[in-house]
Amino acid sequence: MGESDWTFLTNHTHVMVCLAQDSDATVRQMAGQVGITERAVQRILRDLEVGGAIRRRRIGRRNAYELNREVRLRHPLERECSLGELLDAVMLRSRP
Repeated sequence: MGESDWTFLTNHTHVMVCLAQDSDATVRQMAGQVGITERAVQRILRDLEVGGAIRRRRIGRRNAYELNREVRLRHPLERECSLGELLDAVMLRSRP
């Protein structure tokens, strides 16, 4: 990545961006895109589900995820922003 390995967005945000792009993405696909282990993706998905940011549904042997775009961000500095607004900004969907 360069001199410094930090990024502006968290791995939780990166996983949500993956889901926004493809709600049928597998844990393995998300791990590859984000650059973390499958186990880390599973922990993040559990966090997001418990926090109300995603809903998981079982389809056969696989899981599909639905983002709750209305959920408010958790940190006091961002509480006025919804998940949908964050994803729109990150993915450049809200530009005129």
